[in-house]
Amino acid sequence: MLRIIQSPGKYIQGANALVAVGQYAKALADHYFVIADDFVMKLAGDTLMGSLQQHGVKHHACLFNGECCHKEIDRLGRELKAHGCRGVIGVGGGKTLDTAKAIAHYQQLPVVLIPTIASTDAPTSALSVIYTEQGEFAEYLIYPRNPDMVVMDSAIIAKAPVRLLVAGMGDALSTYFEAQACFDAQATSMAGGKSTLAALSLARLCYETLLAEGVKAKLAVEAGRGDGSGRAHYRGQYLSERHWF
Repeated sequence: MLRIIQSPGKYIQGANALVAVGQYAKALADHYFVIADDFVMKLAGDTLMGSLQQHGVKHHACLFNGECCHKEIDRLGRELKAHGCRGVIGVGGGKTLDTAKAIAHYQQLPVVLIPTIASTDAPTSALSVIYTEQGEFAEYLIYPRNPDMVVMDSAIIAKAPVRLLVAGMGDALSTYFEAQACFDAQATSMAGGKSTLAALSLARLCYETLLAEGVKAKLAVEAGRGDGSGRAHYRGQYLSERHWF
């Protein structure tokens, strides 16, 4: 049995990383379809569009209506094709990012994901959770590869409600125990192979980082200091998230 690591093509992290999106996204496409809900568009839209424009990348923005369902995916897909976009950028929480992945998958285009909260695996995973229009679970949509690029702006993550940061920490803490169980059992992962020492080591590092820095990160966010406190969660997701190891 082969051992397989599956991960995003590129992972970029840091305070104000949003400013650099255009610099890196232009390597994947020259015309992007950008989706975000109304709140996130007002929060990050100007900075993102400015970065794309600065680097000569065309873009068309469209508001996400809030539900990751086939009707919304189809609607946005038609909008993308009408404007001739050749890449997808999703900005926001889990449902927005899952929708962006689905659009990119169906249109066979590269996708760049920009999370605004730390409490979701959506930025890094090779799947989308699809719901009905009424918000009930419908299915998992599994993709052959992970997102092409993830941009994690820690200053934005730190501005989200503290409870979402804490939820992300809890999820990331469990990653190590999940990874260890898979490694010990020599189970076949969703990537189609056995776990690797690299993935297990990153999961352990994520766990140790959270034990050492988690409380300080929570206190810093509560005090209004953007100290890059989302990094432990996304370090865990980067190579050791359960869909990869």
